[in-house]
Amino acid sequence: MKNERGGKPALLLHSCCGPCSTSVVESLAPQYDITVYFYNPNITDRAEYDKRLENQQRFIDAYNNSRADQPGKIALVLGEYEPLRFYGEARGLENEREGGERCRACIRMRLEKTAQAASLGGFGGFATTLSVSPHKSYPMISQAGQELSVQYGVDFADWDHKKNGGYQRSLELSREYSLYRQNYCGCEYSRGEKGEK
Repeated sequence: MKNERGGKPALLLHSCCGPCSTSVVESLAPQYDITVYFYNPNITDRAEYDKRLENQQRFIDAYNNSRADQPGKIALVLGEYEPLRFYGEARGLENEREGGERCRACIRMRLEKTAQAASLGGFGGFATTLSVSPHKSYPMISQAGQELSVQYGVDFADWDHKKNGGYQRSLELSREYSLYRQNYCGCEYSRGEKGEK
């Protein structure tokens, strides 16, 4: 991975929410100069979107403050909030089960926007927090990331972040930072389904 910043490779990390970003940031920060990219048009309720964004910012601020004596602060970049784009991607897939083809389209949409932003922003690579959730398919995420890496010419940092206790660590850190943990993925179709976050 190229395009170093402060001696570390520059990584644009797509984040779905503050809680999922906790253990991922903790594990990647020693190796990468991280910018968190919050792009989630699938969160179709604006109040819910704002709450998750607020908790994302709270985590980043608290994390940076806890490392005040160390170089390399985590930055936050906001993608557009465009739920109509999500509805377009989900058209015809509304009745798909959670984890099925609707999720595949949604994951690809979010990762593609991240890969584009990484390419345009001069980052050496991109990644996502999505794989920390036990309710998200790592092979689905990995496939999309690898394809988009080739398409946009930006490395995909491909890890299953739920492995080695990553998900459990995210639960611990969420409590430590007093973060709001949502109980569904974000789109109206996932609300109330089994297999939520």
